[in-house]
Amino acid sequence: MAHNMVEPATITPEFAVQIRAWRVDEGYTWRTVAQAASERWGGEWGGNQLRGRELCVAAAKVLGEDPYGEPWN
Repeated sequence: MAHNMVEPATITPEFAVQIRAWRVDEGYTWRTVAQAASERWGGEWGGNQLRGRELCVAAAKVLGEDPYGEPWN
């Protein structure tokens, strides 16, 4: 598995909650999570699917959830 480029330590609890809402509650794809995060926080992720996945993994870890299980995937 590739090294995660988004460190969980860089994701605040508030960011994690927002990322979870986009992915879980609103059904965003990894690509749209990355795009929304870029627009909201000025990141350089654009619509990169891999960066969106990394953001979701980091957010799940911050929230103490399994990023590979439900409700994340």
